[in-house]
Amino acid sequence: MPEKPEVITVSKALEKNIIHKVIKEVRVYWNNIVSMPDVVNFKKRLEKQRILSITTRGKFLVLMLSDYVLLIHLRMEGKFTFRKKDTPLSKHEHVVFVFEDDLEMRYHDVRKFGKMYVVEKDKLYIDTPLKNLGYEFDDKGLTSDYLLEKFKNKNKFIKTVLLDQTIISGIGNIYDDEILFMSHINPYKKARDLTKEECEVIIKNTVIVLNRAIVMGGTTIKSFTSEEGVHGLFQNELLVHGKKDSLCPVCNQKIIKDKIDGRGTYYCPNCQK
Repeated sequence: MPEKPEVITVSKALEKNIIHKVIKEVRVYWNNIVSMPDVVNFKKRLEKQRILSITTRGKFLVLMLSDYVLLIHLRMEGKFTFRKKDTPLSKHEHVVFVFEDDLEMRYHDVRKFGKMYVVEKDKLYIDTPLKNLGYEFDDKGLTSDYLLEKFKNKNKFIKTVLLDQTIISGIGNIYDDEILFMSHINPYKKARDLTKEECEVIIKNTVIVLNRAIVMGGTTIKSFTSEEGVHGLFQNELLVHGKKDSLCPVCNQKIIKDKIDGRGTYYCPNCQK
């Protein structure tokens, strides 16, 4: 699943192709991708809308339009391709945005898990789906006191709690492992047992890991291809994630892979006691 660095990278790649373009028509071939409003009004609201800017919030792409906001969550394997008019539709292209210059931006999603919303601008941060998101990784409000307050009643493993988008938005499974490794925190530690100092180091390493990944275009996963300018060079920087039985870069112990609450989890049993 794309995490914050991948979503930022995709937004930058899309920006080069769609800013200031006007949407002439929207074709939807898999209705479940449209979450809000219904498909008829989704298409109607987007017609004749100019794309003013594109940014991100958590794992969402946020496209500011003339009168509305288009929110897109790529989920597991969503991606975009650009095609000329009359190019045959491929099997997994489920939503097509046709611009006035007849360039088509096509949403491709093998698993069909992606979601799209068109919301009113004045309700963007007070309505579904953004209203419950936690702080961004670089928000000044993300402090150790904030985390201690959020963690104090959490009897879940810190591995799981760091994935909670209502606390910190944008962290997914890959960077979760990397952050905990760099922080020397065992993924099985209960969130409520973390100290103020451990919260501070989590925040510090979250900023380091995600900023580094953003610079390097995220981590290569199925959702992204070089066709969109997304190369995922951070895959070469990963310290533990995906490194089962490899030697820890710090102590030379073997990296372990476990499953915690259904998520593949990689860690060093020596560095993360």
